[in-house]
Amino acid sequence: MNSSVPESSEPLAPEQYELHGSGRPPLVQTLGRRSFLKTVGTGLIVFAVAGKALAQAESGAAGRRAARQPRPVELDAWVHVDEAGTVTFFTGKAEVGQNIRTLLTQIVAEELPISLSSIRMVMADTDKVPYDAGTFGSRTTPEMGAQLRRVAATTRETLLDLAANAWKVDRATLIAADGQIRQPSTNRAIGWGELTKGQRLERRVLDNPPVKGAVDWKVAGTSVAKVDGRLFVTGRHRYASDVVRPGMVYGKVLRPSSFGATLSSLDAAAVEKWSDVTLVRDEEFVGLTAPTLHQAQQALALLQPKWTTKPQISEADLFTHLKETSRYRPTAREETGAYLKSTYTISYIAHAPLEPRSAVAEWEDGKLTVWTGTQRPFGVRTDLAQALRIPEERVRVIVPDTGSAYGGKHTGEAAIEAARLSRVCGKPVKLVWTREEEFTWAYLRPAGVIEIFATLRPDGTIGTWDFHNLNSGNSGIRAPYRVAEATTEFHPADSPLRQGSYRGLAATANHFARESQIDDLARLAKIEPLAFRLKNLNDDRARAVLEAAAKAFGWAEKQSSSTRGYGLALGTEKGSFVATCAEVAIDGTTRQFRVVRVVQAFECGAVVNPAHLTSQNQGAILQGLGGALFEAVHFGDGRIANPHFANYRVPRFVDTPEIEVVLVNRPDLASVGAGETPIVTIAPAIGNAIASATGVRIARLPMGEQVPVEGV
Repeated sequence: MNSSVPESSEPLAPEQYELHGSGRPPLVQTLGRRSFLKTVGTGLIVFAVAGKALAQAESGAAGRRAARQPRPVELDAWVHVDEAGTVTFFTGKAEVGQNIRTLLTQIVAEELPISLSSIRMVMADTDKVPYDAGTFGSRTTPEMGAQLRRVAATTRETLLDLAANAWKVDRATLIAADGQIRQPSTNRAIGWGELTKGQRLERRVLDNPPVKGAVDWKVAGTSVAKVDGRLFVTGRHRYASDVVRPGMVYGKVLRPSSFGATLSSLDAAAVEKWSDVTLVRDEEFVGLTAPTLHQAQQALALLQPKWTTKPQISEADLFTHLKETSRYRPTAREETGAYLKSTYTISYIAHAPLEPRSAVAEWEDGKLTVWTGTQRPFGVRTDLAQALRIPEERVRVIVPDTGSAYGGKHTGEAAIEAARLSRVCGKPVKLVWTREEEFTWAYLRPAGVIEIFATLRPDGTIGTWDFHNLNSGNSGIRAPYRVAEATTEFHPADSPLRQGSYRGLAATANHFARESQIDDLARLAKIEPLAFRLKNLNDDRARAVLEAAAKAFGWAEKQSSSTRGYGLALGTEKGSFVATCAEVAIDGTTRQFRVVRVVQAFECGAVVNPAHLTSQNQGAILQGLGGALFEAVHFGDGRIANPHFANYRVPRFVDTPEIEVVLVNRPDLASVGAGETPIVTIAPAIGNAIASATGVRIARLPMGEQVPVEGV
């Protein structure tokens, strides 16, 4: 096998830019144009230049930085037991709607053991928690879950040692349970808080402490309720955009008229007359603050900028541009025998989080504190320190629970903007992006072109597999099937729009193309699609999810017709496996189709919380439905053409099919992440269902809501 998959990197961090002056900065600051463009040209200050952020965040710079910053080995860096017996754990992971707080709480409750209500989880506060590269790549469960399991087990062993020493008894006669150390033979007991007296636990985290196997779990492995769930359902939970600070004002930033536009002149005379508005200008960067959001919006509207624009690639030329700017050049092949040659295209799509980017920045005694929604609190701390030319130890980033991210909040644009404005006006500043700003200036899931050449052997096995991904990324690129001769390559290209991580990364695109091609190969071989996949598989875990999904769906009894189609798809990524079966109904007159039923089987090792894992799958299916059928960012002349929910189509209640999730629990295997892989097979399953009913292969994402008369 020839596999050439270049390592990718995370969304690019900003270079340094300069702020002049000491003490409270002047009302208007000026930074030379050459210096400014040098420092922010490819970075996060997207109001200046639409920087390009590569996909595959977890495989690049973030992962390399994490390797250079080993985790603390001191137990007290991870856990504290106070005098009341409350146990506090510390983690750099962020809660972005994936419910990781509950999962981690279950894991530590299992090992201590102690009730869930006695555990407090401090997350994503750079002044309080150990360094963490970020919350991405489905790494929280396998890595942080395993780390906190070791921490909890070490804590338990430490408490047993303390009690044995205090009582001068054989440690083997003691047990830890329900927040106490007990000696059953004497009915002696002591609470953990009484034992520690709130002091630090002076011990190193054990590399291999005794931990429970999944078959013995009592708390982990069960569907415990969401931690603080009542706050969420009653609307009392507070997110990053809800943060309010004393004396806080509101910030707005002037955005260019199009991507790559530069500011040629600015008439701010009308705004400068407002005594309660602070105007900040650093050449291309223009921002302001006001006592209310409404005033800030009014003031921004009074500015009279003039922009110099430059020609931009438009949507109609996108896929040709990606081909021309990549290094991929097709190899001439002898097209004889049973073969398939296909091209698939993938559109840009937006993350569309419920909560747009937001931040509150506050300076006090030369130290900056920022509350912001991000997946990389320590990365944003570094970005802020570099941008503002201050040491990292003078920057604190706090991440309140964030209203979804889906890979879209690795960067800290709003945090930097708010910090710059706050430094000038001398007050805490809240800055929340509008929905139009989020659609326009945030990075997108990469567009791409995928070309596949595949051949069949006479016995129905795959002979040649030649797979090339242009631009969208290498995640999930390797086929799980047994192939005699395989070439799998990812080719970077010049992206006209800013792009970066998205839930599942490029695995969604790669699975769509691969599983569509596999179905067409099955049709060419005249072998039923499930049987064809099983015939070309060696992996038992992949076979298990395929068979589980097919059984629950009733695949053996399904027969496609011109108005009813059935399709399936197999996927594996991040160490987990997924198989999806889809049923579509097609209107014979309008050729419109609707997904009416989805059955998905998922396996990620030992299941920690079945109810929440089911929810992850359901959410991934619905989100994947949008990218499969509707979602596409339209653009031309350097502007996004559909920057609002009014014209950016996402799934609605009416689009929701009947969904059944089958969890394949493997207590014999370590738990791995489940935030990304469940999204990768819904699109090809739908496409295969349409093809089975109509004979038309839709080789693009999104596929639309209507079956074309001829394939495209």
